[in-house]
Amino acid sequence: MTISAPAPSRTPGRRLRTLGVVTAVAASLLLASTIANLAVAQVERSATAPYGQRVQTSHGALNVVRTPGNGNSEQSIVLLGGLATPAPALDYAPLIRELRNYDVVVVEGFGYGYSDQPAVERTVENITDELHQVLTALNIPRPYVLAGHSIAGFYTLAYANRYRDDVSAVIGIDPTLAVTHSIPAEQNTESGMGINWWQLASATGLLRWATMLAPGLVEPDGNAYTPSERDQMLSLFNRNFGNSPVLDETNRIEENARKVQRLHYPDDLPVLTFLASGEESSADPERYESQQRNVRQHKVVVLPGAHYLHWTQAPAMAAEIQAFLGATSTLGKN
Repeated sequence: MTISAPAPSRTPGRRLRTLGVVTAVAASLLLASTIANLAVAQVERSATAPYGQRVQTSHGALNVVRTPGNGNSEQSIVLLGGLATPAPALDYAPLIRELRNYDVVVVEGFGYGYSDQPAVERTVENITDELHQVLTALNIPRPYVLAGHSIAGFYTLAYANRYRDDVSAVIGIDPTLAVTHSIPAEQNTESGMGINWWQLASATGLLRWATMLAPGLVEPDGNAYTPSERDQMLSLFNRNFGNSPVLDETNRIEENARKVQRLHYPDDLPVLTFLASGEESSADPERYESQQRNVRQHKVVVLPGAHYLHWTQAPAMAAEIQAFLGATSTLGKN
């Protein structure tokens, strides 16, 4: 009796072929997505006119939007956006409309809005120096009010200490307190091979399709924005998401916090702080009061809402700002 040897199994070969087909299909879809994303981005750029004016600094050009006031336009308020806010000038639109009596200036940092995206370290020293260069170049009347949202709380604190004579008051919009902490490794968006996964998601169009399917993930809350503002904000979100300057700024949070954590606002500099009371907020008013205990004129205002208070609370914020600045002006004359 002859026993034949079993035929060799073809399963491993089939698995490899299947894996090859799946990989080829995925690569083709990704390529098609990338090409389509580039085409859509080009159409968006052609159809939408950039806002603001570009002001040259020693590191590149920053985009600035200036809205002259109808009334007390001699008083300037300089607004700084929070971390990864793709288009600060548009993000602040509801608040700018409410601050119609002031000369409002929004300076978009590198990697934001229509500013350049140079490979310049996003240290607190560089950021404050670039801001000072821009405001000086534009001849913004001094002293001006400096206002910042979220991580910009680091920069308003550093700037007020570095250029005290240029600042008349500081406004914080749910500002980040300079408390050092370790950033978990998974929050670092670069792998050991130096891959920027954020930019990869943006370049391949995966981010665009995700925002098309679920626009609520990135659209601002409330009804204070026009349709064109929302469209341009979404376009700039896809353009600026995960770019190098923003990634570098993110990775330097702890470093920058360490540099400013021992600073306090000058005793004679008025400080107004808005805090969010929403479920996502972890702001503790007492900690902000403690930070400002040396400031002779300060006020902490808690408003209902999420971290981006200016999306939904612009009227209330503008009223508080006008009252606070009016009180500081009266105090200065006495």
